Amino acid sequence: MIGFIGRRLLLTLPVLLGVATLVFSLIHLIPGDPAQAMLGEAASLEDVAELRGKLGLDQPLLAQYGSFLAGVARGDLGRSLRTNQPVTETIVERMPATAELALAAMLVAVSIAIPLGIVGAVWRGTVVDHAAMTLALAGVSIPNFWLGPLLALVFSVELGWLPVSGRDGLASLVLPAISLGAALAAILARMTRATLLEELRELYVLAARARGASRARAVLRHAFRNSLIPVVTLLGLQFGAVLTGAVITETIFAWPGIGRLLIQSIGFRDYPLVQGCILFIAITYVGVNLLTDLVYGVIDPRIRYD
Repeated sequence: MIGFIGRRLLLTLPVLLGVATLVFSLIHLIPGDPAQAMLGEAASLEDVAELRGKLGLDQPLLAQYGSFLAGVARGDLGRSLRTNQPVTETIVERMPATAELALAAMLVAVSIAIPLGIVGAVWRGTVVDHAAMTLALAGVSIPNFWLGPLLALVFSVELGWLPVSGRDGLASLVLPAISLGAALAAILARMTRATLLEELRELYVLAARARGASRARAVLRHAFRNSLIPVVTLLGLQFGAVLTGAVITETIFAWPGIGRLLIQSIGFRDYPLVQGCILFIAITYVGVNLLTDLVYGVIDPRIRYD
């Protein structure tokens, strides 16, 4: 197990290096000057040049890239160009909000998708199955940048049941979580149905029924458990989509997480903060996929990590 984790961590290093290089290159291709943005359009050329020198933006691009990689290796992502606050500290402050939203969205997705998938598989070809899959198709077809404002308009503006923005208790979490988790629920429901249908055709399910197991026990205890590996794989892969979708959702609902921080940083041309946010998302995604691989061994004891 330890050797497997060590090998996986070593393999992530080139990935993270590639992400860091790509982010550094793309952020410097964005039109605009951070120094000019900080001082305003009325600032003189001398003031802009002086600030560029203080921020190190007057150095060659390769020198800036080398300084960036050296800082990442030390765990130092630099300081925000706008607030002069350490990037790591800023990300850590926003991390709980994003983690809360991502976990709530995953909970919404699983709570909707698993029952829909099981119902669709057990009553395959019936009206219940068609209704469940139609609902799943609607969920995957609606983008969260449209669903979010629609939910806010109906439940916040018209009905006044839930807060429209901000992070103030569980009530303010409901709409962002539903907006972010709806698409994942739709994909997960279809995957659950497909994998469970394959398992229900296996002889061990018929044997369980022959031994006196109830239909519910045969489906949930035997077939559903054996169909979980593809479902867990999809959950791990879609966690990255949840993190990237959080960028839009947090902006719509003014949720004070890393996604909204990323959008604000891009607007201010805050290079260190943009790089730090995207690196955090990449590291989280890699970590979740490693955790997904480890969960396989819990689901299926036959899997070994030798």
